[in-house]
Amino acid sequence: MPLHRAASPDEWLEVCYADEPIAVQLDDGDGSGRGYVSSSASMPTTVALMLDAAELEPGNRVLEVGTGTGFNAALIATRVGMDNTTTIEIDDDLAAKARSALVDAGWPLDVVTGDGTKGYPPNAPYDRVLSTAAVHELPYPWIEQTAPGGRVVTPWGSAFHSGALLRLRVNGDGTASGRFNGDTGFMWVRDQRTPHGAVEDRVRPEHDYAETVTDIHPYEPVGDFSASFAIGARVPGMKSTLVYDDDDPGTQRYTVYLMDPGSGSWASWRIQTGPREYAVRQHGPRLLFDELSSAYQWWQDVGEPEHTRFGLTVTPGGQHVWLDDPANVVA
Repeated sequence: MPLHRAASPDEWLEVCYADEPIAVQLDDGDGSGRGYVSSSASMPTTVALMLDAAELEPGNRVLEVGTGTGFNAALIATRVGMDNTTTIEIDDDLAAKARSALVDAGWPLDVVTGDGTKGYPPNAPYDRVLSTAAVHELPYPWIEQTAPGGRVVTPWGSAFHSGALLRLRVNGDGTASGRFNGDTGFMWVRDQRTPHGAVEDRVRPEHDYAETVTDIHPYEPVGDFSASFAIGARVPGMKSTLVYDDDDPGTQRYTVYLMDPGSGSWASWRIQTGPREYAVRQHGPRLLFDELSSAYQWWQDVGEPEHTRFGLTVTPGGQHVWLDDPANVVA
C-alpha cells in the first residue's frame, strides 16, 4: 500500500530509516496499475557498498546514472563536492522531485533529465561513473566519458540472475576491464529490461513440446548464487519463475519455468517428492533446459568458481565475460 508522509509521518520516517529498499515508483509512473516497481531507493547498506567500491576522492568528477530520490547524489557530493557531481535521471517526474528535494535539503546539484545510458558529455570527462540501475550490456558512452584510470561501478546482471556489482577500470586505449563482487539486485535501465509477462501469457495449452527427464534439482543451478551467475552469463535472455502447487509455498510440489520472451521458447521443470526424476518439457526454437544444464555442467567442470572469479572487459566492439584472466573468455 502507498505510504504518504503527511498521512503517516511516524511510519514514513521509520520506513525511510530502515535498512530496506523502498519502492518509489510503479510502472514508470503511467498509472496503469500493473504493479511493476520501476524505481526504488536502495537499502543503505547497498548504497554504502557501492560508494565504497567507487573509492571516491575529494575533487573527483562523478556522473551518477539514475538519480531516483536524489539521496545517493547528495552522499556523492559530500565526498567530491557539489560542483563535481552530475546526476542524470530518465524519468521527468522523478528528476523534478529529486531536484526539488535536493534544493530543499541544501544540495542544489546538477540534476539532468535524460537517458543515462548515453552518459552526459557536457560535463565529461569523469573520474567515476556510478550507475544505480542494472545493466547487462555495458553502455560504451560510460567508458568513452571516463578519464583513463577512472572507474565505472554498476550493478550487472542477466535475465536469469539478479546481479552482482561490477567495478571497471578504464584504460587509455578505449577499453575497460574489471571483476564482479557483491550481491546487488537493482532496477534495470529501461532499454535492457526483460519484458514483463506472466507464465500464463507465455506457456499456452496449445503449444507443442518435447519431453525428457532430469535428475538435476533446481536448488543447485538456480539456488546457488555463483552457479546461477555463471548460467546467466552463458545463457542469454532466459528468465526463471517458480510456481508452487495451489499457491502454497509450503508444498514440495512446484514447477520451475524457464522462458525467453524474445523467441517465445519455454521449458517447464516439474519438481515433486520421491526419486530424483523430474519431468522437463521444452517448447520453441531454443531448448532452454538443455542450455541451462549445459551451462551448469560447464560451471561444475571448471571447479564451481565463485562469481568473484569472473570479470568483464568492454571494448568499442562489445564486451565479454571471462574467468580468472581476461584472456580466458567464457561468454
